[in-house]
Amino acid sequence: MIFTGTLVNGIAIVVCAVAGTFFIRNIPERFREIIMKALALSTIFVGISGALGTENVIVLIVSLVAGSIIGEALDIDGWMNRLGKYAEKKLGFGEGNFSKGFVTASILYCTGAMAIVGAMNSGILLDHSTLFAKSILDGVIGVIFAGAMGIGVAFSAIPTMLYEGLIAFAAYFAGDFMPPEMITEMGAAGSLIISAIGINFLEIGSMKPIKVANMIPAAFIPCIWFPIAGLFH
Repeated sequence: MIFTGTLVNGIAIVVCAVAGTFFIRNIPERFREIIMKALALSTIFVGISGALGTENVIVLIVSLVAGSIIGEALDIDGWMNRLGKYAEKKLGFGEGNFSKGFVTASILYCTGAMAIVGAMNSGILLDHSTLFAKSILDGVIGVIFAGAMGIGVAFSAIPTMLYEGLIAFAAYFAGDFMPPEMITEMGAAGSLIISAIGINFLEIGSMKPIKVANMIPAAFIPCIWFPIAGLFH
């Protein structure tokens, strides 16, 4: 089944985030802070490492700029935060970090190269190994993030499964028409977006937080770039 990897990934996020919420949330604040800084640096490293896989830096730059403009116009960040606040209120969690945990984890889980490439492999090849590996990594991150930001991290499994499921479904029908270089650049753009999450976690001076969710469309600009570029060859 093309959605096997997606389902396993979602279940891993929920189970590990719930465990983190109830078992490590009471660790002293100073330990939580240093853990978050360590995760921030790790996230930046993972994001930049993935972005270095680009084979065409011009595509990467255009994708980030054009995608960010589209995301800002659509106000994706605002919509996700409002959704998190709405869920926080309706589910009775009270005022807290629910929205922050939901939005941050959703972006982190959705925009990386493993999410895109893994979902495509599930759809095209019925190979779920990449998403299985991602499930382990997401689970570890879920435990730590949930310990710091609460149960909102568990609910990020919903947009993650929808996102990966849609990519797998589309790849199942359109995979033969997607050249490898397109997939590579989608993964590179998504990875660079991940590094922005780490930068936000560092909370550098008076620097305004990056609206990372507004950059999500950048991961899909290569889907437009390559067909248009192909018309001129």
